Order: sequence, then C-alpha cells, then structure tokens
Amino acid sequence: MLKALNIILEVQEIAMQMIQLMRLKSDRQKDLANINAVKGDLLGQTEAKQLEISEIKKIIRMMEGDVSDIKARIKKLEGQQNVIKKVDEFNALSHEMSQADRERSAKEQRLSDHYDKLAAEQEVLKALQENLETTVENNKVLETEINESISRINIEGRVLKSQHDELVTQADPEIYRIYERLLRNKRDRVVVPIENRCCSGCHIMLTAQDENLVRKGERIVFCEHCSRIHYWPESEALEGANVPTKQRRRRAKV
Repeated sequence: MLKALNIILEVQEIAMQMIQLMRLKSDRQKDLANINAVKGDLLGQTEAKQLEISEIKKIIRMMEGDVSDIKARIKKLEGQQNVIKKVDEFNALSHEMSQADRERSAKEQRLSDHYDKLAAEQEVLKALQENLETTVENNKVLETEINESISRINIEGRVLKSQHDELVTQADPEIYRIYERLLRNKRDRVVVPIENRCCSGCHIMLTAQDENLVRKGERIVFCEHCSRIHYWPESEALEGANVPTKQRRRRAKV
C-alpha cells in the first residue's frame, strides 16, 4: 500500500506545480485584462466624445443654414422695400425685417454658443486621444512581458502535464480515483503526512490508534475531519519520494 502511495505522492507534487502555474497564469491574465479594460474605457470615452462632437457639428450646420435663410429673407425684404411707394406697406416690411433681424441675432448667438461648445469638446477629445495614445505606448512593454510570461507558463504546463500523465499510468487505478476526487474538491495536497500526531492538512489531533494504522501502512487511512489520505513520513517505503517532510525525530535510546 505504501509503495502505491509513493507514486501518488509523485503525481501530487506535479499536480501542485500545475495548480500553481494555473494560478500564476490566471493572475497574469487578470493583469492583461486590467490593462485592456483601461484602454477600452479610454477608447469608449473617445468614441463617445467623437459622436457628441459629430452631433454638435450637425446642429451647427442646421443653425448656419437657418441663419443663411433669415439673411436671404431680410435681403429679399430690403429689395421689396426699395420698390414700395406706399407708407403702410413700407412700414409693414420694416416691421417684418426687424423681426427677422432679431431672429437672426438670436440664432447667431445660439450658433456662437455651439461654436464655443464645439471648441471645448474638441479640446476634451484631444486630451482623451493623447491619454489613450500614452496609455497604449506605456503598456506595450508590459503587455509583451505578460504575454511572454503566459507563453512560458503554457510550455512549462505542457511538460508537467506529460510527466503527470506518465506517472498516472503507473499508479494504482483505485487509489488514483480516490486521490483525484479529493483533489478536485480541495485543489490542494490531499495525501499528507502525520506530524506530531496531527493531520498536516487540517492540523486536527489524531488518536494513537489512527497513528498506528498509518504506521502499519496496511490500508489507506483517511482523516476523519478533512478526508485527506494520511501517510507516515518515516516509513521506509516512502523514502526517496519527492515530498516535503519534517526532520526525523530522534528516538530515545533505551
């Protein structure tokens, strides 16, 4: 039984390295996502501002057309006034021209306000574009480093996966199924040594009977609290296994 656990321990060590790599890769991907989120936010603000400016320009073109129409109407009224000889008609045209001129003045004022607004929004757009360009440029090196890091992690992960799969073929199928089920649940070491009569996984104190069962190594012994598989680190059957153990305690001389 201990010999079978020896293979599982080797499998577990590689699995822990793979899990660590996956966590590191996840962190690196989050870093990349954060960079892209900042760029995306700036790009979104830039596009929204461009759309806003486009709408202001449409309004300006419409208002310029209105002002031009009013000016043309005033000019037409002036032409009509020049040929009118009756005082009442002349006065009526003068009144209409005055109204048109006030309308022109009001529209030109609103048009001027929109010109000012356009200039201000264009300044905001320029600042957003410069900020976006600076952000993109400053993050180029960091993005390259992150992508290269992810690529190295993928390569290392494939090597570990190959080693893991090779070891699995040598493992006892039944013990491996138990180990794999525990690993899926905990995502951490599930075959752990007893240290100072405690489970090194959950640190719960064990009974002397549990410790003796593990020492004998006649069958798999599970922690009653966390369900991890226990092994005795001083067992000769596990010597040479690539597992972390504490320094052996010296036995008192009889």
